[in-house]
Order: sequence, then C-alpha cells, then structure tokens
Amino acid sequence: MSSNPVAETVTELMPRAKAELAELVAFKSVADFDQFPRSESEGAARWVADALSAEGFEDVALLDTPDGTQSVYGYLPGPEGARTVLLYAHYDVQPPLDETRWSTPPFELTERDGRWYGRGAADCKGGVIMHLLALRALKANGGVPVHVKFIAEGSEEMGTGGLQQYAEAHPELLKADTVVIGDAGNFRVGLPTVTTTLRGMTTLRVRVDTLQGNLHSGQFGGAAPDALAALIRVLDSLRAEDGTTTVDGLGQGPSWDGLAYDEKQFREDAKVLDGVGLIGSGSVADRIWARPSATVLGIDCPPVVGATPSVQASARALIGLRVPPGADAAEATELLVAHLEAHTPWGARVSTEQIGQGQPFRADTSSPAYQAMADAMAVAYPGEEMQYAGQGGSIPLCNTLSSLYPDAEILLIGLSEPEAQIHAVNESVSPQELERLSVAEALFLRNYAAR
Repeated sequence: MSSNPVAETVTELMPRAKAELAELVAFKSVADFDQFPRSESEGAARWVADALSAEGFEDVALLDTPDGTQSVYGYLPGPEGARTVLLYAHYDVQPPLDETRWSTPPFELTERDGRWYGRGAADCKGGVIMHLLALRALKANGGVPVHVKFIAEGSEEMGTGGLQQYAEAHPELLKADTVVIGDAGNFRVGLPTVTTTLRGMTTLRVRVDTLQGNLHSGQFGGAAPDALAALIRVLDSLRAEDGTTTVDGLGQGPSWDGLAYDEKQFREDAKVLDGVGLIGSGSVADRIWARPSATVLGIDCPPVVGATPSVQASARALIGLRVPPGADAAEATELLVAHLEAHTPWGARVSTEQIGQGQPFRADTSSPAYQAMADAMAVAYPGEEMQYAGQGGSIPLCNTLSSLYPDAEILLIGLSEPEAQIHAVNESVSPQELERLSVAEALFLRNYAAR
C-alpha cells in the first residue's frame, strides 16, 4: 500500500482492531434465541453502542426492532453543510454448526497462518471494526468530512426483517446521501471489489403429514404412506437432472454480464471434492449471482443412530430460495409454496410457514459515489482496478433503503472473500484486507466529501 497518513494511521491501529474484534467475536450473538441466550446478542449490541459513544457519536441508541432483536444506532456530526453517509454492518452471526469441526473455538479469535479465525470475524463483526478504523483514521488526520450515521443490525442472518420494519416506521432515521454496506466482500484477496447485485431470499418451513402416528414398517410398510418419503419427493422436485433449480413459474433470470468467475477457481473456492461435478447450467457467475437457487437447509427426521423400523407419520424441512435480481421475492414465495403443494405425492397433507424474506438488489454504478470509491480503492490497492461483482447472498435492508431513499447511492464492500468461508466452520478474516478496506473507506469518505 502506498504510504499516506491515513494508511499509516490504520496500520498503527491494527493491534487495537484485533483486540476489539476478539472482544466482539466472544459474544455468541446468534439471533435464534431457541439456541443461544438473548443476553449474548444484547451484550454484543451494548459493546457496539459503547464503541460509538467512545468515538463521539451522538444519539446512540439500542433500537428494539419488531422481530425482538436490537439494532444499534449513532450519529456523528460533520462540518456544517456536509453530506450524510450511512455506514452499515451487523453484529449477529450464524450458528457455529458443529463446534468439534472447528480447528479453534468459534467464539475465540485465533490467529493462524496469517488469518484471524472466529465466527463473525468476516461476516460481519469485522465490518463493524472496519467502519471504526476508517473513522478513527480520519479523525487523526484532519477530521471526518461528512455527517455519519452508523447502524449495526442484530438479526441480518435470520432474515426476520426487524431493522427493515423499524426503518419503514421511522423513515428519517437512516436517511443519507450515500450508504456504505460493509457486508459484502472482494472477489478474491487483494482484488478490490464492489458488489452491484444481490439475490433476494425467502425461507420456508414445509411440513408433510400422512398418518396419525408412526407405524411398524414390517406390519404396515409398503401400503402406509411414508411422510419422510413424500417430503424427499417434494424436495427432489426443486432440482432438474443437472441440478438446476426448478420452481414452477419462476424464470431463470438473465445472464450475468460483469466480472467472470473461472470454473476451476470456483471449484477451489468452494472446495468441491475431486470428481464431483458442479450443478446447473450457464456460467458460474450466472448460477450464483443471476439465477434462482433452492437449498434444503435442514430436515427434521429420525437420526440414523437410534432409528427404529418405522413408517414416519410426519416430516419437516427448511428451504431457502435465493431470488435473482429483477424478480420479486414475494411472488417467488407464492410460486414456491404453490410448487411444494403441487408436487406433494399421495394426497399427503402439506403446510408451509414463511420464516424470512428479502428482495433482490441492483445498484446504480453510474453514481458519483462509485467513482469516489474507485479512486479510494486505487490507493488502498495499488496497481489494482476496482471490479464489479455480484453476490449470491441477500442483504434485505438494501432494497428497503433504496425504496425509502431513492436518491441515495448504495455501495457494498466488505471482508467476505472466498477464503473467509463465511457461514461455514473455521470462518476467518484476512487482517490485510481489513487494513486495506479500512483505508479505502476512509479515503472514500474524504473523496466523496470533496465532490
């Protein structure tokens, strides 16, 4: 990185950033209070609020959102007449999955092979630290040249929409000229990237019932309708022979026309086993950024250990559907429900329950903020040109903000590059990426204020 005062300050602040990220990662802030104590999420929220207060933010508040979680808000005034920039991240995290598969404890930040490991290190507690680093670097080098609003969401990973609903009920709260979403990532380590599209999402629980109770498979099997077998048929109907997602009435969407994703590189990034083929058709970028994708997230059925020879009376699954840009998530949800009902065999009773939903997003890359970010990235990543990429995941708040504030410019950056393995075991963050992106964000705020 070329030497400049902002970059030098960020470098000096990195030990503090590591210590703070360790404190934040230690909170088991999974916003599923059936699995993890509410106190863990509330503790993480208070940590963020205290950090904002220490940086001179005003009006710092823990916002009780309609889904029962808390988002953290603060306002840092800038020079009179300056523009307003909203900085977003989320402090809630995905469950750690099987903790025995982690090389080090998931809620203990651990340095190994040049990376920092821990649940949320990249997604998205690292984003909270990135914003703080950028602001501290500016304060140490002439001051923050814009008004800053800071929002840290408490239930992004659950998709339950608490912050979206709160923002809609308080439309002035998050109003800004530009929004920087710190929850995306570079295409690869060292390649500066802004995310310009996001797939939307919908999550459904589906339940199949066939009998009043389980039956002996020797006495009744062969004629008694098996609910688990029926559910398997339903789930299989969501994929064509080549693995392409098939939801009746839901189109495949247009092809991706931005940054290409080499298939060999994707296999390495996804850690696909030798000899196992990829699913779907079209380019890799088409499949993960521009087309729908249904995933079976979980199934309630008897475990293999301890199973009895029984015909199952009921079975349940959790299904996630990623919705391509240009499609409507609510319509996709209706199509998914209709598909599940139509493909349930043997007259079995099927019921669905919607758990979460978020609209897809497409950014306006012609806006002045994008040029300001490109200039900043060129300094933070010398010799590299800022790239545009899509992201298969969802950030439902993006469309809420674009609807509430149609003139606002929205940029998505972040720490979730492929090596970060977000949502998987052994999630990690590259401290070099944290440093460079913090510099880029600080320089962006300075560039944007000057335009």
